[in-house]
This record gives sequence, structure tokens and C-alpha cells, in this order.
Amino acid sequence: MKELLPFIKSYLKNSKEVIEELKNIHIPPNTLLFSANVTAMYTNIDIDTGLTSISELLQTNYTDTPTNFPAQLFLKILEIIMKNNIFQFGPTYWLQLNGGTAMETPTACTYATLTFRSYENTTILQKFQNNLLYYKRYIDDIWDLDTIPRQPTNNLGNIQNNTKRLG
Repeated sequence: MKELLPFIKSYLKNSKEVIEELKNIHIPPNTLLFSANVTAMYTNIDIDTGLTSISELLQTNYTDTPTNFPAQLFLKILEIIMKNNIFQFGPTYWLQLNGGTAMETPTACTYATLTFRSYENTTILQKFQNNLLYYKRYIDDIWDLDTIPRQPTNNLGNIQNNTKRLG
């Protein structure tokens, strides 16, 4: 599943990568720095939306996916995991009834990261792409350098942002 992460335009392997990438970017005056955190990303992901998003990712990147990658089997197993999650809390076991990412599974973080890509591409990047000098995401943390000076807003849906003017 982690082999699919580089197909996300904004993907960061780790937070150190942000520092290294920003060292090589000329930041013009009046650039805005945004850092945002996706609110409760794991629990807010509808399972069918997540599975559709990952299926679309596989279709879009079909030619770059390893030839032996079993896409249909992968999607079916992912559906079973997300819809039948049993987790332990202390000495008791629970079946997760409500949607959202199957917590406490090895797939949770990567699943959420891959799924958010769809919202990111259709909403955030589409709306702000002409203004973005830099836009990257590590799981649910977003870093953005915006080149058009304007009043900071908080109109990214369920995303809360903090703003600092640079230059």
C-alpha cells in the first residue's frame, strides 16, 4: 500500500523533507505561509468514498503501478479490513460499527493519506493551484506557500489553518 503514496502530488515521506525542499525555494515578498491540520481525518473518512478514491488512484496511475500489483484483490481486501474492523480496548474486543478508517490497523495511516488525495485534488489544489508556490502534506499536516497576497481565510471546508505573512 505504501508503494502508492508517491502517486500523491503533495506526498511527503517525512517532515524533514519539508525543511530540505524549502531550503531550495526562493520565497518572494508578500508570500503567505499556511500550515494546516486536517481535523479528525481518520474518523471522518466515509468507507465507500475512501475505497472509490483509492480505486481511482490505481486507475489513474495504472501504467506506473508495478505490473504484478493485484489491484482488484488489493481493493477487496481493503474493503474487508475497513468494513469489518475488530479492535481491542483493554481486555475487551469491539467491532467498529461507524464508518471511518479502521483504527488500530496497519493500513489506517496510509489509507487515510491516500483517501485525502481525492479531496485535496478536487477542492484544495483546484481552488488554489494558481497561487501555490509550494504545497505538501504529511498525513494530515499541510504546508503551503501562497504567492498572492490576500486576507487569510478559513474556507477550506474541514481544514483549519494558521497563517503567517513572510516578507
